Amino acid sequence: MNVPDDRRYTQDHEWARIEDGRVRLGITDYAQDALGDVVFVQLPERGARLEAGATFSEVESTKSVSDIYAPLSGSVAGLNAECRDNPALVNQDPYGEGWLVVLEPGDAGEYEHLLTAEQYAALVRELEGDAGGD
Repeated sequence: MNVPDDRRYTQDHEWARIEDGRVRLGITDYAQDALGDVVFVQLPERGARLEAGATFSEVESTKSVSDIYAPLSGSVAGLNAECRDNPALVNQDPYGEGWLVVLEPGDAGEYEHLLTAEQYAALVRELEGDAGGD
């Protein structure tokens, strides 16, 4: 399980990384693995206002359709059009080329309330244990 320590995480399996005052968002390796082969990514429009904890995207896979929740409040400053055109990027590189949006945060302090890599890794280990993975 890949959990880079240069970002923060949510219990819903989204990640956030601060870059030059903005925040890049995506789904975790655990989430993309659970989804299976991603075949469609719906993204919000540039300028859309996101509220922390609210749905901002939808990812469809061969297994299911999943809502993606905003880890932070703010407005969408950038979209990964390449990911929308090639949804497999979410599976191939969820922490790199498979990112979803860049957010202009409304309250940068919200970032500090997200899970650290260590806390998120512990959550995933617990989930995998509940699923009989240990």
